[in-house]
Amino acid sequence: MAIFSVYVVNKAGGLIYQLDHYAPRADTEKTFSFPLDLVLRPHDERIVVAFGQRDGIRVGHAVLAINGAEVNGRSTADGKDVMEFLGNPANYPVSIRFGRHRLSSNEKLMLASMFHSLFAIGSQLSPEIGSSGIEMLETDTFKLHCFQTLTGIKFMVLADPRQAGIDSLLRKIYEIYSDFALKNPFYSLEMPIRCELFDQNLKLALEVAEKAGPFGPGS
Repeated sequence: MAIFSVYVVNKAGGLIYQLDHYAPRADTEKTFSFPLDLVLRPHDERIVVAFGQRDGIRVGHAVLAINGAEVNGRSTADGKDVMEFLGNPANYPVSIRFGRHRLSSNEKLMLASMFHSLFAIGSQLSPEIGSSGIEMLETDTFKLHCFQTLTGIKFMVLADPRQAGIDSLLRKIYEIYSDFALKNPFYSLEMPIRCELFDQNLKLALEVAEKAGPFGPGS
């Protein structure tokens, strides 16, 4: 069981807090000879697999490292263009590590804003008056759970589909937010949360939830 990440979104749809708690590693590193038997294409400032799958490498996976050195978007560690480097037979054999790219801060901001809009659309599509909006989205690899407070703050948790006790965890996070962010005299409403005690207590709550499932009375 695992809890992957936590997002806090203000009532305007702005991301005010995000924590990556656990990121499963699904990277694959292989040594290739020329010509490369995968089709690579530039996409969103990174190089991704556009066609061809093998040994755990999938379409959409990004080039993360070449010969053990992390790549920086479309450039190698020493500033060379990745596509030009991999197109040169003199650079082979070459070791390439593929995997899912890590979301940038801007991508996380954009995704939080998109979910805020989907939440509102879900409320409007409901045939019943007073719908709460989207409370859970489910995929084969994770579930996104959302709890919106009366003031419009959204707490979102991404977790393993088998993880129990998420509803209790969401309310526990709200309690931590109330105790360590709202009661902090230096914190301004709707602004990014930068409170050390909030961080510490949130991480502790996530660890407890992973080990024990639902929170008991007085937790």
